[in-house]
Amino acid sequence: MTECTEAQLKAQGSLAAWLNQRCACVTLDHERLKRELRGDPLDGALLAMIEEARLHLFSDTTVYVAAHDLARMADFIAAHERIVALPGWQATALNGTLPSNQIESPARGVFMGYDFHLGEDGPQLIEINTNAGGGLLNAVLARAQHACCNAADTAGRDDAIETGFVAMFRKEWAAARGDAPLRHIAIVDENPGEQYLLPEFLLFQRLFERHGIRASICDPRDLRHENDQLWLADAVVDLVYNRSTDFAFESAASHALLHAWLNATAVITPHPRAHALYADKRHLARLGDTGYLRRIGAAEADIALCQRVVPETRIVNADDADALWQDRRQWFFKPAAGFGSKATYRGDKLTRRVFEEIIAGDYVAQRLVAPAARIRNLDGASVELKSDLRAYAYAGQVQLFAARLYRGQTTNFRTPGGGFAAVASIAAPRPAAEADRKV
Repeated sequence: MTECTEAQLKAQGSLAAWLNQRCACVTLDHERLKRELRGDPLDGALLAMIEEARLHLFSDTTVYVAAHDLARMADFIAAHERIVALPGWQATALNGTLPSNQIESPARGVFMGYDFHLGEDGPQLIEINTNAGGGLLNAVLARAQHACCNAADTAGRDDAIETGFVAMFRKEWAAARGDAPLRHIAIVDENPGEQYLLPEFLLFQRLFERHGIRASICDPRDLRHENDQLWLADAVVDLVYNRSTDFAFESAASHALLHAWLNATAVITPHPRAHALYADKRHLARLGDTGYLRRIGAAEADIALCQRVVPETRIVNADDADALWQDRRQWFFKPAAGFGSKATYRGDKLTRRVFEEIIAGDYVAQRLVAPAARIRNLDGASVELKSDLRAYAYAGQVQLFAARLYRGQTTNFRTPGGGFAAVASIAAPRPAAEADRKV
């Protein structure tokens, strides 16, 4: 992270917050976005798919973030990667988990997603996902932006991000198969034709094929494991880009995937072990436990980053029920194995009945960090939306930052004016009078 004075850091943060509250510019070039989505004859229905059924997939504004906050998120992600690599962390994370989680793989796992809220004390980690969606959609979105206010760093909005994504998949393949050719990738999710992010699957298919790799989109039920190979119809699948939320391949639908994983007959990324090591919500409590982190050998600098970035998190148990109920407005409750904001609850919205279900279930309670606000002009009225930030990362390195705008308790892609939004880095403040002239 570049060294800045305390005054400079405050100025960056103040300008970013000011822009998010005052700048109502439309930064999305809608025609450019349409050209990007029409970029291949195979995508004839892609634009219509978004315009007819996914109206709130993309926001047409930018979220401004201080450069030092982006740097702190990147520093934390690198620190987290070092912590997860420690034998003590892996022993704790894998203890008592399913056999599919115990299998080692040279593949690291593509598209790690780190989700943050920007609080008064800087970025605060909300959760970690191992198959974070939206990476390629946000790369396309970033290319379709134009700068406003002369305050934003728009560097990197070109094809380099997508080229890096393809290189990431090739690294996963080479780690497991060396110099063998990568011929066929299957993009796998349950009922892919019904998935909200189906447009991204189609974009990935096009991207892989532009780079000389056959790509298929399929349901896990379409796969079969025969003769020590994973098959889709009459074609061998070399690598599975796994978008399924059956993280440990427990369901009958994942039977072929499970066999391919247990027998290493296809490279699967991300995979069950990665989910067990990174994404269990109970890990958030461990990241805040300085004693535990020291016992497993984490570096003091990495522990300090965890203390600054990870909000207080508790593993819910019956002994804490009375105290949690009394203090419930200060907590956000999440299932330990949950995903996609399902069965999550703000404490101030809880009924006693739901709280009893939480106590009986497998939940964590995280100290509530309010999301930052972003002002939008919609139909002539000023509307305040909530925002969160997502860092897409691989092997501890950030590939892309993106934001999501929404109303309600959690992100939902149903909010007018909301959806994925580009992120602009604010590196240096300018006088307010000049900013007023530019907005």
